Amino acid sequence: MWPVTHVPRPPFTCVAPRLLSCGSTVGAMRSRRCAFYTAVIAFAASTMLAAPAVSIAREPIAPALTTSATTKTFGSGYRLTGADGSVYAFGATNPGSLRGVTLHRPIVGMASTPRFGYWLVASDGGIFSFGDATFHGSTGNLQLNKPIVDMAATPTGRGYWLVASDGGIFSFGDATFHGSTGNLQLNKPIVDMAATPTGRGYWLVAS
Repeated sequence: MWPVTHVPRPPFTCVAPRLLSCGSTVGAMRSRRCAFYTAVIAFAASTMLAAPAVSIAREPIAPALTTSATTKTFGSGYRLTGADGSVYAFGATNPGSLRGVTLHRPIVGMASTPRFGYWLVASDGGIFSFGDATFHGSTGNLQLNKPIVDMAATPTGRGYWLVASDGGIFSFGDATFHGSTGNLQLNKPIVDMAATPTGRGYWLVAS
């Protein structure tokens, strides 16, 4: 078993990450995941995981969902996913996971919809959708030069980008391609990505 306190340190420097900007991005990406790693330790230090933690995503703030019995306001927590596809929700909804499912490749990233869904992505680019997340395509049937390492969703939740360790970008749904480093010689591999609030650009960060 893997306690959350064994979540590896983010593979980049939280204070001054090395950034590669594409599209309309301006300035520097805030170290969003650094705060998340701290929160994981603070809120779930005693939780035991079935596999190493690989990604974390905030539940976006969204209008309340009202049913005949309850009213649920979203955006109060975050979700952690393991390499086996397990999803652990802390103050957030949890519409499902891949725990117990045999995967061809490990899960390496996740991204949330604007409401109460999310996608998990495997290192071969396979996409798994939960909640109100819609499948828009994947690279699971393609021969990739380098493995997928992360993903990011568009602001509408109707598309997403996948990024490979060489900086190759794959766009699906309403996600627009703004450039990549797939044809460049990088000093270090790409390990993470983030989209701008407008969806008209994204950042890639190297290790």
